[in-house]
Amino acid sequence: MIRPILRYGVRSLHAAATPVITFDDALHRLIDDMIETMYAAPGVGLAAPQIGVPLRVVVIDTSVGRTAGDLITLVNPEFVEREGMQLEEEGCLSVPGFNATVLRPARAVIKGFDREGVPVTIEGKGLLARAFQHEVDHLEGMLFVDRLRGIKRDVIVRKVQKLQRTGKW
Repeated sequence: MIRPILRYGVRSLHAAATPVITFDDALHRLIDDMIETMYAAPGVGLAAPQIGVPLRVVVIDTSVGRTAGDLITLVNPEFVEREGMQLEEEGCLSVPGFNATVLRPARAVIKGFDREGVPVTIEGKGLLARAFQHEVDHLEGMLFVDRLRGIKRDVIVRKVQKLQRTGKW
């Protein structure tokens, strides 16, 4: 089922998510809904808090469904290593229509569990490392806008506030 994606400014997007304790049918349904929602958007990643579920679950597919086997599901992800840096423009399904250049690691190793509760460790470089950091930020209650400073952040926040006031957000 495609679920509505919460937008920047909704309080729950700015709260840390809770670890998953039970790997059951409800978790599998959530993950399936997240995958369907991410592909329908379309996006390269989605965190459970973005659909109003405060659990530490993310789905990522840097091919946006074009390459079989690229879908990654991570439950309770944690970084093992992060190194280097990349400055690239990124956007967010919770901040539609806005992009900005954000500093992210060039390489990241992340560990967590798959949908069945089996431990996994995955190394990502480039876009995948960026996606890992972006989605884990969501689990910590942070959006890419929160990583911006100065006028770049102010411009986006003011435009979002204007859209909120006019009922277009």
